[in-house]
Formats: sequence, structure tokens, C-alpha cells
Amino acid sequence: PLLLEAEQYEAGTLSHFARVGGEEVHDHGSENTAKPANDHVTNDHAHPSQGFELRRDGLTVLFSIFVYAGFGMILMAGFATAESFGHRITPRIGLLWGLAGFAAFHLMPSFGLPIEVPGSAAADLNDRQIWWFGTAVATVVAAWLIGYGTNPMHYGLAVLALAAPHILGAPHPGEYYGPTPPELASLYASRALVTAMIGWSVLGLLAGNFWEKDHAE
Repeated sequence: PLLLEAEQYEAGTLSHFARVGGEEVHDHGSENTAKPANDHVTNDHAHPSQGFELRRDGLTVLFSIFVYAGFGMILMAGFATAESFGHRITPRIGLLWGLAGFAAFHLMPSFGLPIEVPGSAAADLNDRQIWWFGTAVATVVAAWLIGYGTNPMHYGLAVLALAAPHILGAPHPGEYYGPTPPELASLYASRALVTAMIGWSVLGLLAGNFWEKDHAE
């Protein structure tokens, strides 16, 4: 719903700031921001875009399943690697791996690149993708060193790996602009991070549980 609302600001259907009589006023549109203010729909008829929005919701759920299935495969590869070094995988360890995955793919990249909504200003896409990928890899390396390191040098390298992408700095636009309200963007970013943390925690816990049961048989 927040993305759909942001798209209306991006398209100009809703306006964050507008000028009336030379004075700047705050315009939140209608109370129900899920549809344009000039869309006169009676209670007896469905919203014209309702079917489209339902299809988008279904595709969002479907692709979220695909994405987390991919994350699960990454966890399985990590479990196999850890076990080859003699480390046991349990549901508790799986949960910690899930939290590390959340940190690598969501939390640490968001320190430099804020989670975006439609209408937000952003730097070049290729530059952002390169920085995001490097940050994710560096965080994975740091998590491994923290979890399985055996001496202070390993922990020092972990700190360096965590800090390096942010010392280099993420790509940002030359100026900030966009029609989407910053309050909406911050609400979406906070919800996205919390949702990702819950998803990775559940994924890690379940993956660790299945791994332990499978190898106990």
C-alpha cells in the first residue's frame, strides 16, 4: 500500500506541497489515498484499478517467495561450508545465520543506500548495484569472521570489512528532490527493514531445524 501511494505522488495524482494564493500548503489528498481524489466510485462498484492492484499484490507475494527461496539456498550453501569445517548446524545457529543474512542483504546496505520508494532521488543504478553487492559480500565475510574467528586478528579484519564500504561511501545524487513525502519514505523503509528481519529470522530458524533433522537421520 505504501508503494502504491508513493506512485500516486510520483505521477502527480497526489501532491505533497502545493501553492495556493502564493502560500505553500500541505496536501495529503483525500483521506483514502489508495485512489485519486477525483475518482467518483460508488459503494456498489469496485475501484477501476482494484483488479490491477490485486494482481500486483499476488505477484509481490509470489516473487517474495522466489526471493526467500533463493536466500534459503544461500543459507544451505553456507551451512554445508560451515559443516565441512567441523561446525555443527542447529536451529539456534540457523537463527544466527538468518540474522547475519539480514545484516548482509538489508541492514548494512541501507546504512549507505536508503530504501527507496517511487519518486525518490537516487544516483546511477549501476553505481548503486556495485556498491550494494560489495557491501553485502563484505558483511558476509565479516559475519563469518565474527562467528568462526579464532583470534583477535580475525575480529579486526571483520571490523575492517564492515567499515570499508562505508568509508569508501555509497553513491548519492548531487541533490535531493522528488515529489514523495519523506515521512512516507521513512515509514516504508522502517517497515521494509523490520519485515526483512522477521523473514530472515524465520528462514534461518526453519533452515537450521530442517538441516539438523536431515543430518540426524
